[in-house]
Amino acid sequence: MTLEDLRNYCLSKPSTSESFPFDNEILVFKVLNKMFILTNINDEILSFNAKSDPEKAIEWREMYDWVSPGYHMNKKHWNTIDFNGNNTKLLKEFIDHSYSKVIESMTKKEKELLNVSN
Repeated sequence: MTLEDLRNYCLSKPSTSESFPFDNEILVFKVLNKMFILTNINDEILSFNAKSDPEKAIEWREMYDWVSPGYHMNKKHWNTIDFNGNNTKLLKEFIDHSYSKVIESMTKKEKELLNVSN
């Protein structure tokens, strides 16, 4: 997966936007203004931060040496995932999980904007 693949996949998700809210290096993908993926576009080793269920976060860190606690994030709820040369299907699973976790945390009104049932 390349940075452009990551970008295209994230933007294919409903109500997703991209921005650089912190600086001109950290690209953030949001669903209804809630972050679900962050990546530094200038890093030599490509990686992204993804939200995760706390139990899944630990499980994935134990299963894959290229998954670690979220860099500069809440370590309980975020993982940093090195995506250089790793399985695209699995990387998409991490992205999908992050997107789903963010939607789960939304209010009923926000979910209605996405046409998501409770």
